[in-house]
Amino acid sequence: MSLLPTEAQEQAALAAWLDLAVGRMGWCHVPNGGRRDPREAARMAGQGVKAGVPDLLIFRRPPLRPEARGVAIELKRRRGGRVSVEQCAWLAALDAEGWATTTARGWDEARAFLEGLGFGLGRAREKRA
Repeated sequence: MSLLPTEAQEQAALAAWLDLAVGRMGWCHVPNGGRRDPREAARMAGQGVKAGVPDLLIFRRPPLRPEARGVAIELKRRRGGRVSVEQCAWLAALDAEGWATTTARGWDEARAFLEGLGFGLGRAREKRA
């Protein structure tokens, strides 16, 4: 029986790939998750933290879909985990604004989505050469 990777482990694997395929300055992870006490949650909300913002935001236009303004990915474990109402709303809003969006179950599904948009190690090397 193999152990199912945690969402944090999936995120770390995708982050390493994104640094190479997209570039360190082309994307970010939005760490909105986790448990917070009410005071900390209120402080963060006052600073602009919004519930449901996708886990990953890529600020480069996808090579195979240059009309897209960027890419937003909600990353979940391969099995389990649910997409909240707020997460669905953010993905729908960004999609309506012209972003390429998805919910991916595992980092390999996210990578496949990104490769379908034209991101990838080969393309990153070609552009830097």
